[in-house]
This record gives sequence, structure tokens and C-alpha cells, in this order.
Amino acid sequence: MSKITRLQAPLTEADVRLLKAGDEVLITGVVYGARDMAHKRLCEVIDAGRELPFELEGAIIYFVGPTPARPGRVIGAAGPTTASRMDAFSPKLIAKGLRAMIGKGYRSAEVIHALKKYGAVHFTTIGGAGALLSKHIVSAEIIAYEDLGTEAIRKLRVVDFPAIVAYDANSETVYKEATR
Repeated sequence: MSKITRLQAPLTEADVRLLKAGDEVLITGVVYGARDMAHKRLCEVIDAGRELPFELEGAIIYFVGPTPARPGRVIGAAGPTTASRMDAFSPKLIAKGLRAMIGKGYRSAEVIHALKKYGAVHFTTIGGAGALLSKHIVSAEIIAYEDLGTEAIRKLRVVDFPAIVAYDANSETVYKEATR
């Protein structure tokens, strides 16, 4: 049985440099939910030299577009989105201090290079299990880009959110045929 590492967000570079591809983690703390349209806007804000809606240093972004919350719940189903949709934006965000991302599937060679260069990781979690994953989200609040609807940026408080290190800060991956 493998050891499970408990992580407290926000993360430090030292936190993620200790992680290895295949490690199982439980994340507690603040994670930001955002998908491709929000990522595009974040990069436009960086390019314009304006202030971001949240601190990127040490942050974790979960690639999620949750469904509406049912009565008595803080969020609806919250399963991971395909990570490659964020590949055009991720290197710029990682360079600004983004420490980790959560999604599903492969990442580009540019993202893998940025993970290694800046000391960041990409986590994967179970696709198709959005209802189960939402039980680890104890609060959810839209903090930016409300006009994007489900793709708005959300500040999510998570407790023991389960993930696996898919790409570590040494360019190792659980995906054997991934591009390097």
C-alpha cells in the first residue's frame, strides 16, 4: 500500500519538489476552480500588467466547471476538465508562481518544461466522479469573471481532496507515452 501525502494549500516550491509521479495526495486548503476562458483572461491580465483576481504564488488551480449546487450543497458535480485545453496558458501562469494544477489527461512539452523550470506539479483526479469529488469541497465562491457562468473563477475550500501526481517537477509522469 502506497503512502498518502497530505498537502496544505497554498503550496511552496519545497512542497512540490518532494512529490514524485504516481504519489497519492490529499489536498486541504484553498484551490481555485478555472477553465480555459478564465485562463485566457488571466493571461491577458498578466500581459496588461494589471492585478490578478487572486494570488498565483503557491496557488493550485483545479480545471473544473461545476454543475449548479443542489439544495443543501455548496457546489454541484465538480469533476476535472481535460488539462490539455489549458496548455496554451499554463506556462505563463506557472512562471508567475502557480504551484499546481488539477485536471485529467496529458500535458504538452511546454507545460512539462515549465513544471520543471519553476518547481510545479500537475495532479490528476478521477474523471466521471464529479459528484464524489464535490463532497471534498466545503465552500465555493465566485471571485472573478462571473459572466463566464460555469467557467467563472471560484475560490474553493477543499478538505482531503484526492489526487495523484501525474507530472512531477522532474519531468516524470504516470503517463508512459506522454510527450517530453
